[in-house]
Parts: sequence; structure tokens; C-alpha cells
Amino acid sequence: MNGKQDLYKSLGIDDDVLNYAEQKLTELNERFLRIDDTAEYNQLKVLKAFHECRVSEACLQGSSGYGYNDLGRDTLEKVYAGVFDTEDALVRPQITCGTHALNVALSSNLRPGDELLSPVGKPYDTLEEVIGIRESCGSLKEYGISYRQVDLKPDGSFDYVGIRDSVNEKTKLVTIQRSKGYQTRPTFSVKQIGELISFIKGIKSDVICMVDNCYGEFVEISEPSEAGADMMVGSLIKNPGGGLAPIGGYIVGRKDCIERAASRLTSPGLGREVGASLNVIGSFYQGLFMAPCVVSSALKGAILASSLLNGVGFDVYPKPETIRHDIIQAVTLGSAEGVISFCKGIQYAAPVDSHVSPEPWAMPGYDSDVIMAAGAFVSGSSIELSADGPIKEPYTVYFQGGLTFPHAKYGVIRAIQQLKDDGIIDPKSLKV
Repeated sequence: MNGKQDLYKSLGIDDDVLNYAEQKLTELNERFLRIDDTAEYNQLKVLKAFHECRVSEACLQGSSGYGYNDLGRDTLEKVYAGVFDTEDALVRPQITCGTHALNVALSSNLRPGDELLSPVGKPYDTLEEVIGIRESCGSLKEYGISYRQVDLKPDGSFDYVGIRDSVNEKTKLVTIQRSKGYQTRPTFSVKQIGELISFIKGIKSDVICMVDNCYGEFVEISEPSEAGADMMVGSLIKNPGGGLAPIGGYIVGRKDCIERAASRLTSPGLGREVGASLNVIGSFYQGLFMAPCVVSSALKGAILASSLLNGVGFDVYPKPETIRHDIIQAVTLGSAEGVISFCKGIQYAAPVDSHVSPEPWAMPGYDSDVIMAAGAFVSGSSIELSADGPIKEPYTVYFQGGLTFPHAKYGVIRAIQQLKDDGIIDPKSLKV
């Protein structure tokens, strides 16, 4: 037994599980080389933006108080606009999470009497209260903003006829969620999103098209902002923060849309001029610089998870051979016990709090108990190795993240081991 096998064994992995994983890995080599090529392209794209915006040591120092004339903050926003090929950007630690960024973008660009349209079906759970699908204090619905959605077809494609029928004189903003959320529908490619935006603009040219890009940044060599999106929104504790940003979110897009978002985030009359970058600005820069390679590690981990879990009989989405457009891997385990067991395995693999056991709880913003496994350096960071899911049928867990591929690999293997130890999978299915 060699040194690496000894270490895996000391970390709770038996020979059958490890041999099964190593066999599956040999089938993925060519796929992983293509991912590395995408990471290299995106790394160069980010570096080019750093050069063009003349990022200097002074940009990394941060500011306090009002944050007037914050060189680092203002330069970083130019870098983001460069990376995502947009007119403007708002990148702030005052944006607390992805849902907050989406709320700022929506509430600042909609007015009473306007209608919000989702042409991709139900939005992510936490947006239901933002919109007013579930009653909540301060929702868009309370401000007289109506909502309409067009469900996807059974095969996950856009219902273009339904979309055409739904766009009307009140339609002001269209929200397109790229990733699947707590669903098993496809994640949309940049090409698909561009085609959808073009179709909608052909019906009503002045509608604002916004893309929730969470979990999608740097997976492809282009972004929805390059395919016609007027705004694109995401969280810095997901892909673009590279695992280093401790908080924050971004909104990029048309200048007028971003100016309205800045006035909503701070105050009318103040807008983007205030908002100190504090002592986190250096991690924003370094995290963005690291992001393409971190995303590639997470992407490889997701594909490995799909391959291993599909091989032992679970329904996985996407399938191992599917071209990826985000870093999320859904696995339907069929029982609450299966979801909890998988998450316990991921938690055991964490660098932080590996000794604790995750339990389902009534997490704010969700309509059922949710279990989350994430022993992360940044609390809640889902670009770090993590897994979560609602405790309700069909009992699907969502796996994502991994700052390095070796860690993502171990996390997936440890989850398989946990499922075996808990009797959720048949040990015979691991024989190679």
C-alpha cells in the first residue's frame, strides 16, 4: 500500500471505495483537459482586465467611513466591467449575499405598476419572498409590482409560445435564473440564454433582461452579459470570489441599470460614491484572480460526483457526460436518510468543523427544513466544498464547490463512504 492510499485509509476510506473512485477517474481525463483549457482562457481574460485597469498596490488598501474616493473599490468595479464586458459594475461588501444582490437589482429597476416575468419557471426559493410569491414584509408585491412566470417544457426547454403570450405592455424586467436551484431542470448555457434574450427583445425591445449568474461564472469562456443581458448578478462567496472573498456581491450591466442599483443599495443622491471597502478589498481582487482555476476544480469535482453516484445507481443531474454550464451537481437519493448521510460525509471531509454533524433545520427563506454541510473558511461559501438540500420529496441533494480538486475528490469519495457505512448503497455496486 502506498503513502497516498495509507492517508485515504487514515481518513476513513476503505479499499473498495477508493479503487472504485480511481477507476472512474481514469475515464474522465480527456474531459478534465478541456476544463483546464477553459480555465486558462478565463485566467488570461481576468489578467487582461487587471492590466488594462492598472491595478496597483494602492488598490488593495481599502477605506473606512464614507468611502469617498476609494481607489480600490472604484478600480475593482472597472475590472469587473472589463471581465464581464459590460458598461458598468457595482461590487460591494455591503451586498450581503446573492439574494440581496438580486433584490437590489430588481427593486431598483422596477416601479409600481410594472410586471416582472420569469420565462424559466419557478425562481430559487429565497426569491419567492423577494417577489411576493410567498407573502413577506417588503416584497415587490407590496410595492405594486406584479409577477408572471412561464414554466419550462417537460424536456427543460423554453416555452417560446407561452413567453410570447406573456410579454405585455406592463412587462418591464425579465429575470433569467441560469442555474437550477433546488430543481432538476437543466442549467442554461450562455448560448441558450442569448437566444432567449434575443427572442424576448424581438417582442419588446425596451424590456430589461437580467440574469442570475450564480454558480455559472467562468464555467464557459463567455458570460450572459456578452450574450445580450442588460444586467447580470452574482455572489462573491460563490464562483467569482475564488474562495477568498469573505462577503459581497456584484451587479454588472448597462450603466443606467447599475446607477439605479447603486442608489437603491445606498441612498438617492449618494449612489456609488459611498460605501467603504474596509479591509476586504484585497481578498476581492485576489479571489477574482484565483476564480477561474478554483471554478475548474469545483467543476471537476461535480463531474466526478456525477460519475461515481450514477455508477452506484442514483439518479444524477446532470449526467456524467453532459456539458456543464454551472458547478452544481444534483443527486436524488430517494430518502431523507440518504440526503442526511451524504451531507454528513461532505461535512466530515471539511477542513473546518469536520467533527460536527449537520442536521436539517428551518432555514430562513425556505418552505421546508434544509440541511447544509459546509465546513468552510468563509461561512456559507458554496464555492468551497459543500452540499445542501431541502428535506422533502424527491429528496435530492445538491453538491458543489472545492477550492482544489484533490479536496473536491476526497469530499465526493467520503460521501460515498458514508452512504456505504449507513447502508444507503449496496457495497457490491462498488466492485470494479
